[in-house]
Amino acid sequence: MSRYDFPANEDHQPVTWLAGHAIYAAHFVVVVFVASLLATSLLLTFGGGHLLTWLDFNSDRVLSGQVWRILTYGLVNPPSLRFVIDMFMIVWFGRELEKFFGRRTFFILYGGLYFITPLLFTLIGLQWPLSLSGAPGALALFTAFATLYPNIPLIFGILAKWAAGILIGIYALMHLSYHDWPQLFALAATTGFAHVFVRYSQGRFTLPSFRSSPPRSTSREKPAAAAPPRPKPAPDSKALLMAEMDELLDRISKFGIDSLTAKERARLETARASLLKSPRR
Repeated sequence: MSRYDFPANEDHQPVTWLAGHAIYAAHFVVVVFVASLLATSLLLTFGGGHLLTWLDFNSDRVLSGQVWRILTYGLVNPPSLRFVIDMFMIVWFGRELEKFFGRRTFFILYGGLYFITPLLFTLIGLQWPLSLSGAPGALALFTAFATLYPNIPLIFGILAKWAAGILIGIYALMHLSYHDWPQLFALAATTGFAHVFVRYSQGRFTLPSFRSSPPRSTSREKPAAAAPPRPKPAPDSKALLMAEMDELLDRISKFGIDSLTAKERARLETARASLLKSPRR
């Protein structure tokens, strides 16, 4: 299939193509941050660093009304090796998440990761003043990727789930060693949000619904007993799962994995897990 013969759902396809390479929304996120890196470097080089103090996050100033800092803190990026690693992680793992869930869901995920830390620091700032700057979300996106593909081997054959656990553990130990409790809370909030978001998007659980109980009847008359529902013959669930998997796998063999929507990929994964758990006859 030609790369231009996309399935009906364009949300899972590249935004555009450049010299034969697919360009996803995750690439545009990195372009924005790289542009901010260049702007930050120029301002610091030519004595305009004081302008950056109007962009970074400061809980005292946010609470005094400068709420734009919740949005602009990620644009203050002095050059560093960590910035390069973070951009690589956003491109690589963000692109894979976008392929699976679609562009809209990826933006919701990254938007949540972008705002969760400054909102948390604003709340903590009621007691302790806090500051923040720099592009966020790289480790949390990797956590989301490891949640989606836990058993994919990475460098030296380490599974994604173990690599994510090791990185989160190292960062947690660093924050504990320096008694940096706000950053520890931010680490837990961002990685926890990423994990829960992926599980929710996969349909592994649903949000609780709060419904008011129906009013009690004040009538003294005994309500008529409802007729018991007729039992329906239970279909062969294993046969249905096999048929669904065969249909989806047939599409993958013909058109590739990108031809499936996020819901279809989640159904395929759920069907595979159910078949593995079912007892063999």
